[in-house]
Amino acid sequence: MNTWFKKSFVLSAGLALILSGCGTPSDNAPTNDSQTGPGTTQSGNKLNVVTTFYPMYEFTRQVAGDHANVTALIPAGAEPHDWEPSAKDMAQVKDADVFVYNGIVEGWAEQALSSAPSDKRVVVEASKGLQLMEGTAEEGEEAHAEEGHDHDHVMDPHVWLDPVLAQKEVESIEAGLVEADPANKADYEKNAAAYIAKLKELDTAFKTGLKDAKRKDFITQHAAFGYLAKQYGLTQVPIAGLSPEQEPTPDKLAGIIKFSKENNVKTIFFETLVDPKVAQTVSTEIGAKTDVLNPLEGLTDEDMKNNLDYLGVMKNNLEALKKALNE
Repeated sequence: MNTWFKKSFVLSAGLALILSGCGTPSDNAPTNDSQTGPGTTQSGNKLNVVTTFYPMYEFTRQVAGDHANVTALIPAGAEPHDWEPSAKDMAQVKDADVFVYNGIVEGWAEQALSSAPSDKRVVVEASKGLQLMEGTAEEGEEAHAEEGHDHDHVMDPHVWLDPVLAQKEVESIEAGLVEADPANKADYEKNAAAYIAKLKELDTAFKTGLKDAKRKDFITQHAAFGYLAKQYGLTQVPIAGLSPEQEPTPDKLAGIIKFSKENNVKTIFFETLVDPKVAQTVSTEIGAKTDVLNPLEGLTDEDMKNNLDYLGVMKNNLEALKKALNE
């Protein structure tokens, strides 16, 4: 947690308590209007569900259907690793019937929940209970050095990029909605089952599409694809660590360039929400092209213009991987 957040958190929490008592419907509108969808129109008897960033919003929206107003705190186009809540965001957290977050990536979430207590709120940490992976020692050291921690490792939060683990997150969200609104249990179960069926189809597509790939390693801008790589027998070679804002050391960058040349890598993957300059540096050095591998930490304006959602972006990721791994 950075210095600014520590200094402002008490003030934000205090303002949130005031806002929650006198807010109007517009005060509690989604931070990002473009991330509303079916079931998010304000009405009297629906659950008020607050989620953190895009995958949590999309999974929750799919399960909630017409029974909840689902909002995302972190707006489209914002990189969630460094995002921090405002007083208005804290008011939304306090007023939520259900609060859904992934875990780990939202370093502010636990303190926000404790600073904006609510007797009625159901909290869903979607990655809780999953077998999490550690980042490499170098990645962990870099991440914790930035955050002021002394530990030598950090857990990888990017479980939503594995279609199998995404199913588990959907199940956790379903359980939270049922706890908050047992009267509509049957609908939540039906909606969750329908979306999990689509995730199973996505899993099958990844298995089929990648099983005969000529190569198994791919270079990414940051270490977001460890779970996906593990699920489908691939090896992720990240330029940066678990946070896309981490800059690789000169030795790490030199090692990536050496690996790329020795293994005839022809594609370097970058992502949409962060500066691609490091990926472009590597691609220029080795004479490779670049392509997008989207960690789905948020949708861009272009994604929304093309009516892309989680499933659509993941299918694009699969096609990009198939192309790069068979060059």
